[in-house]
Amino acid sequence: MKLTTKILIAIVLGLFVGAVLNIALPDVFKTLNEWVFSPIGDLFIKAIKMIVIPLVFFSIALGASGIANPKKLGRVGGKTVLLYLVTTAIAITIALLLANVIQPGVGVDVSKPDKADVDAAPPVKDTLLNIIPENPVKALAEGEMLQIIFFALAFGAGMALLGEKVNRVREFVEQANEVMMKLVHMLMRVVPYAAFALMVKAIGEAGVELIPKMAMYMVTLLLALVIHAALTYSLFLRFMAKINPLKFFKTMFPAMEVAFTTSSSAATLPVTMQQVEGGLKVPKKIGSFVLPLGATINMDGTAIMQGVAALFIAQLYGIDLTVSQQLLIILTATLASIGTAAVPSAGIVMLTMVFPVVGLPLEGLGIVLGVDRLLDMSRTAINITGDAMVATCVAKTEGADVEVDEKAAEIA
Repeated sequence: MKLTTKILIAIVLGLFVGAVLNIALPDVFKTLNEWVFSPIGDLFIKAIKMIVIPLVFFSIALGASGIANPKKLGRVGGKTVLLYLVTTAIAITIALLLANVIQPGVGVDVSKPDKADVDAAPPVKDTLLNIIPENPVKALAEGEMLQIIFFALAFGAGMALLGEKVNRVREFVEQANEVMMKLVHMLMRVVPYAAFALMVKAIGEAGVELIPKMAMYMVTLLLALVIHAALTYSLFLRFMAKINPLKFFKTMFPAMEVAFTTSSSAATLPVTMQQVEGGLKVPKKIGSFVLPLGATINMDGTAIMQGVAALFIAQLYGIDLTVSQQLLIILTATLASIGTAAVPSAGIVMLTMVFPVVGLPLEGLGIVLGVDRLLDMSRTAINITGDAMVATCVAKTEGADVEVDEKAAEIA
């Protein structure tokens, strides 16, 4: 049975069991939650915490070493990275605006974890001043995510500038990153069981009132994805690439289908390159650089999920996030997108970078985890579409004759 099917079954069973226990057998739920559901959920959250810091460091350092390669980081590289970061920031802004307007988490009283587990977010000024770590080892040990991101970016840039002199170090970072990705894949195998336990716990504690709120969370996230694609991408395509957005989306539809079914930007990359180079006439020298880089650092859909999920969990727990803290979410999620691996459900791991920065409890991951697999497919489709849009815009600014070749697109 496919992992997606297992997760869907686990979600449905978790909703049903949680609702029955909450309504008919509250005393039984308390016992089962104490000895079964809560321990399973806690173990899963601890496993995520165990993986996330080395995963973030190695993946961002590896990505930065490729971006900062002097041979690649010329005019095309500068435009590409700038467009990726700008569209990611716009994506999170749209997500936060929608979450503030719709307020999917308001109206349900979810009990907060122990006080010790929820640290108050520091002032934004202090956070920005502390981005550069005095002691990188201490930052890694204490899980200071923005400091870890900065040090990883600096470490990766240093590797790139030293070139062949540090081949052994680069090989170590590459292999360490592969090890961490393998651990992520191993962790994903137990997601159905963790999703069931966490879903039962969430519904059992908060009651069936949480179910419509989770539905509203899904609607908010999907709406943000659609608005970002229809508005942001269309405007860039119309005014920067000078092509018809509808024809662009039609050309990219086969790649979007593959992305939706695989939930992996990396697995979709060959089809994305076919459609961009064949159907949109983007030169191969540009497509072969921009698209693989996008699969590494451009995660608009994942960034939208991080923004909506952060506000959703804050609303459920009754934590009021100020405007400055929400701006901090934009900064953190934009930087975190550089290290978001192009594999299924990696975005849920990256949420552990965003939550602590604004003082949100990591236990909230259990609530969004249950429905994440469904949303993961949709946001991956947006991720690869954003890669293609940036490649098309960069090619146009470089003087390429970008146009939609419908026949070539159908063949591809």
